[in-house]
Amino acid sequence: MAQVGASMTLTVFHDGQFWVGMFERVEGGRLSACRVVFGAELSNEEVLRLVTDGWGRLAFTDGIEAEAPRKPGSPKRRQREASRALKGRGPSTKAQQALSEQMETSKAARRASARERREAERQERFEKRAEKRKRRHRGH
Repeated sequence: MAQVGASMTLTVFHDGQFWVGMFERVEGGRLSACRVVFGAELSNEEVLRLVTDGWGRLAFTDGIEAEAPRKPGSPKRRQREASRALKGRGPSTKAQQALSEQMETSKAARRASARERREAERQERFEKRAEKRKRRHRGH
């Protein structure tokens, strides 16, 4: 039986105005991300509630290629790396890249639907004008 590795990371940071949580999920060699804005005030209970209950409602991006995180053997090394990670700020650049790609695709879809809607309205106005013209020229 093949073993599938998966890891999940939650990074909580303050972006200057609000508390933001960045979920990063590496599964099957693909990294997907989700950004959650908590608001101006943040409590441990709110984060715990999101992790335990609201987990299924998170909308992760489509995955991008990423290498699976490696686990160093020594517990002292893991502790040093954890303290370095705590000193670092914010989510990984891969997660930011995944979120920006998702925003670009949603922007393109939104623009396409707006263009189609505008074209349909334009066509409808043209058909109304043509029908009006026909009625005027038809006579009594």
